[in-house]
Amino acid sequence: MKTAIFEKAGSMVVKDTDKPTIQADDDVIIKVVRACVCGSDLWAYRGFNDKEANSMNNGHEAIGIVEETGSDITTVKKGDFVIAPFTHGCGHCPACLAGFDGDCQSHTDNFSEGNQAEYIRFQHGQWALVKIPGQPSDYSEGMIKSLLTLADVMATGFHAAKVANVKAGDTVVVLGDGAVGQCGIIAAKLLGAKRIISTSRHEDRAALAKTFGATDNVADRGDDGVKKILALTNGFGADAVLECVGTDLSVQTALQVGRPGSIVGRVGLPQDAKQDVAASFGNNIILAGGPASVTTYDKELLLKAVLDGEINPGLVFTKTFSLDQINDAYQEMADRKVIKSMVKISD
Repeated sequence: MKTAIFEKAGSMVVKDTDKPTIQADDDVIIKVVRACVCGSDLWAYRGFNDKEANSMNNGHEAIGIVEETGSDITTVKKGDFVIAPFTHGCGHCPACLAGFDGDCQSHTDNFSEGNQAEYIRFQHGQWALVKIPGQPSDYSEGMIKSLLTLADVMATGFHAAKVANVKAGDTVVVLGDGAVGQCGIIAAKLLGAKRIISTSRHEDRAALAKTFGATDNVADRGDDGVKKILALTNGFGADAVLECVGTDLSVQTALQVGRPGSIVGRVGLPQDAKQDVAASFGNNIILAGGPASVTTYDKELLLKAVLDGEINPGLVFTKTFSLDQINDAYQEMADRKVIKSMVKISD
């Protein structure tokens, strides 16, 4: 089968590899229909993170068709159309029961990789996989895109809003204009936020944020950005802040733009070994967040919201590539020509 391989920083290639096989009783082999590139995949591609040359791709988002199941799998069967969440919860440990399946306590191998490929081995598939009604041919390409976001970015954006306790009437600041930040805006709107301040420096991304529900946009960074955001809140600060980047600048901004008692919902993968959060103490700023509860949110709310047309997160995919074009899919995201790259693997 074809698989995307990280050759070196700035170079993704496609190679023939062995098709995955069942290795454990709760494994599921999935024929990938669509995959995509995540902003977190770009850290190694840009050379910001160390990654072994000629290694498996970091792809962790996919939807596809069940090809084969292990003997313990009873919830899905061959031929089912499924969302493959990047997190692999068990559904019955204390963390999963509390709604934090992104930190499932039953497994140490809780996260996907290698999903930019024709087939994937999904571990611990009994509870974590999410069935989609029907088959891919039943859906428009726009709907397929929205379903793909449910493997990660829509659920991650929702996680930021959920742990930040966004509620009706709130003013919310969203830091980050990539796919997760855009989905955070969707989530804040879904939860009833009245004012949503986006923070994009790019015209196309600011326009998409407005489509999703942003009422204001602040393009400035650093002290100037903080001042302008606070000015939009009459100097008091926002009720909730969604931190969807992970850099030190983004985190420090988040700690300065919320009102006392506000919650910062962090879903940006931290990119600095140490981050000073002492500033949160004086203003009673609450820090929350981490890996998203993908399966929980998809099953409880998000899949239905997509199928009912209540939300349309698939708009974050602004260009589609074939698997053979995987390097272009990465490079055009790195160059900010594309908000999020979708990779069409099969029909």
